[in-house]
Amino acid sequence: MTFKPTIKSTLFLVLFFLVVIHLTAQPNNKVNWKNIKVLIYTKNGKGYVHENIPSAIACFKKLGQQYGFQTVATEDPAMFTKDNLKQYSIIVFTSTNNDVFDTDEQRMAFREYIEAGGGFVGVHSVVGTERNWPWFKMLLGGTFAWHPKFQKYTLRVIDAEHPSMAGLPKVWEKEDECYFQKELYPGIKTVMVHDISTLDQSEAEKIKANAGSYATLYPAAWYHNYDGGTVWITALGHDKKDYEDPTFVKHIFQGLAYVANQLRVKDYAKAYAKTKDELVQY
Repeated sequence: MTFKPTIKSTLFLVLFFLVVIHLTAQPNNKVNWKNIKVLIYTKNGKGYVHENIPSAIACFKKLGQQYGFQTVATEDPAMFTKDNLKQYSIIVFTSTNNDVFDTDEQRMAFREYIEAGGGFVGVHSVVGTERNWPWFKMLLGGTFAWHPKFQKYTLRVIDAEHPSMAGLPKVWEKEDECYFQKELYPGIKTVMVHDISTLDQSEAEKIKANAGSYATLYPAAWYHNYDGGTVWITALGHDKKDYEDPTFVKHIFQGLAYVANQLRVKDYAKAYAKTKDELVQY
């Protein structure tokens, strides 16, 4: 028996494939947020401390209330023990800076958490955290070098298909700080960039020197799988008003959701490092 397509059957097939394409293009929103517990860490070492930190904590807690995940905020490094970290799905470092651990035992507890499959989200000056710990700097994607003055400039989404970029302006004019890094780690995957051609050119020589081999676009938000864990970072978020801005809040929530979607049950049998500086097993 030969099948003869009709107009109705053809239309059905077309509609079916359009629905499939639409669904596969949407971000994965299958997180059971009730099973997610987030540690919000805000400790700063010696040096500048951002006044945005209380606003950032309030933002993450509000998101927790909205979506149903648990939040615990702390600046106490004593929280970083192997047993304590086991309960957390994701650790957020928001505007942390300089040395944020008191002991190498705390650093090892954090590394074991990542190696076991933990999730990590970093916001703004996180890229200036633990500047003397090579493993941590690779987790971040680099370490802070310099930023021009706070100003309005242009950001561009370069991977609109990534779920953490869904619905964000492809060209985003925003007041913020364009962070430059050094000791760049090649494993990161950039999803949003600073358009450094739109920065105040009164600092052009310093911008050029710190941009290094980059031309007009420089990483502003990125993700990668690192040493067993899932990492998402945004260099944005200097102004405390950002944490009440719907576009910026969407930005950091979708980063959090991306990491949450990658999580599996943590397996501490995979935590292999004996010291904080042991070479990564790729």
